[in-house]
Amino acid sequence: MRTEIRFAGFGGQGIILASIILGRAVVVYEKNYAFQTQSIGPEARGGVSRSEVVISTDNPRDYPKVRNLDILITMNNDSLNTYVKDLSKGKTLLYDPDMVVELPNLDGINSYPIPFTKTAHELGNKIVANVIMLGSLVAITNVVSKESVKKAVCDAVPEKFKELNLTALEKGFELGELAKNNNNNINS
Repeated sequence: MRTEIRFAGFGGQGIILASIILGRAVVVYEKNYAFQTQSIGPEARGGVSRSEVVISTDNPRDYPKVRNLDILITMNNDSLNTYVKDLSKGKTLLYDPDMVVELPNLDGINSYPIPFTKTAHELGNKIVANVIMLGSLVAITNVVSKESVKKAVCDAVPEKFKELNLTALEKGFELGELAKNNNNNINS
């Protein structure tokens, strides 16, 4: 089984860290295979950033690049417009409705608007939007267990930020479950 996930946004939004955490959860705590790749624009912060995780449950030598995107998570309009063409009908999109102001045609795509950035501000620190994003992704797709991603988040953040990040992750789980359970899926 193969699952292809792309995170996209601006540099500085934690896109790459989110994919590294997900990859760690898959490999270390789920005992499956994952390939993580990344690309950023010419600016360290503010340029377009993309990171991908390809999960394979049965092939340690699987192809490491995205060929048939299953899940796209976008943090801004530029990223959505750039990568939505890689999603086919029946695939999944999570996006930040406060950062995506114009939606392209999403006919047939399972779309979930989740306020990653707004929720991070409500928690008092915008840098945890990526962890909220991860929590939502896990709650909606079950790509890894909640426990595995919790452990991977704890591995990735300094001790003084663990409580904030775990709170953000739980909030992401909550938002993802709400979107999934309330059928807040606007285009399926």
